Amino acid sequence: MLTTERSIGASTGRALIAAATLICANASGNPVAPKGTTPFYGAPFEKIPTPAAMTAVGRALFFDKSLSASGSLACASCHDPAHFYGPPNDLAVQRGGMDGRQFGVRSVPSLRYTQGIPPFTEHYFEDEGDDSIDQGPAGGRTWDGRAQSTHEQAQLPLFSPFEMANRSPEEVVAKVQSAPYAAQFRQAFGESVFKDKSLAFKGILLSLETFQQDPADFYPYSSKYDAYLRHQATLTPEEARGLAAFNDVKKGNCARCHPSAMRHGAFPQFTDFGFVAVGAPRNRAIPANAGKDYYDLGLCGPLRTDLKASTQYCGMFRSPSLRNVATRRVFFHNGVFHRLDDVVRFYAERDTQPQKWFPRAADGSVLKFDDLPEKFRGNVDVEPPFDRQPGDKPALGEQDVRDIVAFLKTLTDGFQPKGISN
Repeated sequence: MLTTERSIGASTGRALIAAATLICANASGNPVAPKGTTPFYGAPFEKIPTPAAMTAVGRALFFDKSLSASGSLACASCHDPAHFYGPPNDLAVQRGGMDGRQFGVRSVPSLRYTQGIPPFTEHYFEDEGDDSIDQGPAGGRTWDGRAQSTHEQAQLPLFSPFEMANRSPEEVVAKVQSAPYAAQFRQAFGESVFKDKSLAFKGILLSLETFQQDPADFYPYSSKYDAYLRHQATLTPEEARGLAAFNDVKKGNCARCHPSAMRHGAFPQFTDFGFVAVGAPRNRAIPANAGKDYYDLGLCGPLRTDLKASTQYCGMFRSPSLRNVATRRVFFHNGVFHRLDDVVRFYAERDTQPQKWFPRAADGSVLKFDDLPEKFRGNVDVEPPFDRQPGDKPALGEQDVRDIVAFLKTLTDGFQPKGISN
């Protein structure tokens, strides 16, 4: 049976109710915290917050610009609902910080279809097929997987010096306590919630987490491709060819990192949650990249610090979901490309025509993988279609590129099948 929005929503609601129960006191006044429960979910709120109440509070928080030090930046400023919770413009990085003028260092990912991301692990073993194969790092949120949960991800921008730039949790709580929705927050978590700043801050993060699990906003599965999987729509010849090239290991081989097939009755997320170094060109439009010794190495830093010594991961970033990818105006972790067809073409020609994508040195040689120090360039992915040499025929021709882009456009939410109305 196909997984439907209703069943997804029901299961999410049950999960959130369970989480809410964990963070509330039991009848004897002691926190209910089964063995293995994280401290975050062990917070004893005086009132059981319902999923609906937390979603409403989380939505208010998400759109509140006053939570930033500059007073001009909300979560929604960078994760715009009108742009499928991705960036609202074609800037490689967004501005924030204390004065709202500090440039970030990475492009903004979409928050849609992240509900299934598992916690980060260095050693992921597939539960289908050969489960003895270590597939390497997988899971975690953000480009480098350093956030283990949605509430950890929600916390990062609150304190980032080039995002919302708050100095402490207490500062965030004070802003919420004086916000128009403060009464709504107290109603959800209890009248005395603000007396314990630590507890109130957990309520803020929990509300943001719950809001980001709302199916209608964050995983509606309403694209043409979803309708196709439900047998409610037919792909055009161009879209069908694109899907075939996308899956073909001798052509795009895209499904290796962005699985397109249903699994266990669930719609595909178009990501395997893994990490890969694709060797994207350096984006010199990012101010941080003006420093010749500055490199964004993904898993091994600089934003993530616990894997700094694991140099085999340098240059690896999480494979994002491709849902709604055709609506984006910046691509890759550094926003170096602004056209989807250029991204697909880069995959086809990175190794066969590197001179098209990378700059040249003074002696005329191509500076391939110029956004990685030379000592880490051996980490770059060489699986098909990256298994060719200069002068070889690309795995994808121009027609294949157009077809794959046509297929990727079927992943945009908001498709209305003929004969079906709301």
